[in-house]
Amino acid sequence: MTLTRRETLALLAGGFAAAAAPFDPTRESLKHYRIPEWFRDAKFGIWAHWGPQSAAEAGDWYARNMYMQGSEQYKHHVATYGHPSKFGFKDVIPTWKGDRFDPDHLVGLYKKAGAKYFVSMGVHHDNFDLWNSKHTRWNAVNMGPRKDVVGMFRKAALREGLKFGVSEHLWITYKWFAVSHGADKTGALAGVAYDGVDPANADLYGEAACAPFGQRELQWGPDGIPESWRAHWLLRITDLVDQYQPDLLYTDGALPFEEYGLRLVSHHYNESARRHGGKVEAVYTSKRREDCDAGTCVLDVERGIVDKIWPNPWQTDTCVGEWHYKRGAHYKSPKTVIDMLCDIVSRNGNLLLNFPLPNSGELDSDERRILAEITAWMAVNSEGIHGTRPWKVFGEGPGTQLKPQAAFNEEARKDLTAEDVRFTIKGGTLYAFVMGWPKGDAVVRSVTERVAGVELLGHGGVRWTQDAAGLRIPMPPLQPSPHAIALKIKFA
Repeated sequence: MTLTRRETLALLAGGFAAAAAPFDPTRESLKHYRIPEWFRDAKFGIWAHWGPQSAAEAGDWYARNMYMQGSEQYKHHVATYGHPSKFGFKDVIPTWKGDRFDPDHLVGLYKKAGAKYFVSMGVHHDNFDLWNSKHTRWNAVNMGPRKDVVGMFRKAALREGLKFGVSEHLWITYKWFAVSHGADKTGALAGVAYDGVDPANADLYGEAACAPFGQRELQWGPDGIPESWRAHWLLRITDLVDQYQPDLLYTDGALPFEEYGLRLVSHHYNESARRHGGKVEAVYTSKRREDCDAGTCVLDVERGIVDKIWPNPWQTDTCVGEWHYKRGAHYKSPKTVIDMLCDIVSRNGNLLLNFPLPNSGELDSDERRILAEITAWMAVNSEGIHGTRPWKVFGEGPGTQLKPQAAFNEEARKDLTAEDVRFTIKGGTLYAFVMGWPKGDAVVRSVTERVAGVELLGHGGVRWTQDAAGLRIPMPPLQPSPHAIALKIKFA
């Protein structure tokens, strides 16, 4: 895990530079990056947030929270496996089996549901690589399912003609896992150290120097993370990029560690240019707006939405339930997912939706039901989603009066109704998504341009009238698809 000073300087001096590379590892150079058209057109991606923390089927951040006395997951761990001084996360890893993992089947389902890109977890905060890693023994080829999860997902995505992405959450691990060096504060085993203190496992849990970061409140930032970890992070994620050539690389947070992060992003883009005749077809996402305002990367808004039509394409990442699988979790309804998709796309965004996989690697029955409803809806309405661009306004109706505060605001949103409309445009065709089935006529007030014809996707041509109040469309007897309906409007 520890690099010498000379090795670190060698990395920063350009050890990963590509021949005739379009980008230097500087912010000034990366300002010239432009988001590729495939990402602008895709609009919808699906993510598998799956790894050894899924083994317990007890929700997200299990590998951290199991070392936090009193937490729900600590209680689950003690009751299921035993005390973390005796049975730690290293011992959970072999219980992750993936015995029903069929990436070809999964990605085939996701393509039918309208996903244009698929994202595999690469490495979560738990420091466990889901590929044949060159830089850590803690990986899915050596342990757990003993499968190259990233490689298998990549082959499945390419077979289905989808763009392929990977996510990395590794940069914060140095702090995130520090709780494994702690001990109970009360009870029969108070003061007995958790298994993270064993030097034999330092390459999983971190070295003793990280222990001061073991407080309950995680300080989410790079302060205090040593240069050795930053350089190790760069080696690991560069290995991921080089072996699997992702179209999209997602970082859980801001672009990390400045020089190291810029080295990674420029290498990611330069390798893409090398493979595509000088054209950069790669995407990198950051959750810090300042990273994305001038070229550089795509803004990712976790579990939230921006407040207007964003000037550049952006992405929401969210989940049907919790990030890692949890038995009995409450899932978003298909309507909520479709509402989000239409709302996000109308604001120039993409939706990346996680379906968490259980230990087995097979979707549960509720997830399959949600996916089936999305599939049925997209079969009728996808032409108003894929390949579209934002119109002059993103929408109308009471739902537009909400004032979202970007990340983590989705819990405040309410389901949209037939009074809400969201717009997309493709060429000279406007798509007006009415976000429920009107009791009477559908009314679209923002259309002031002269209309030549209107279709209802899944039904065909419909009658319409237009006056100063807008466009009015009587609805046919049967709703052509559940949830939002799409009016295809041709202008004169």
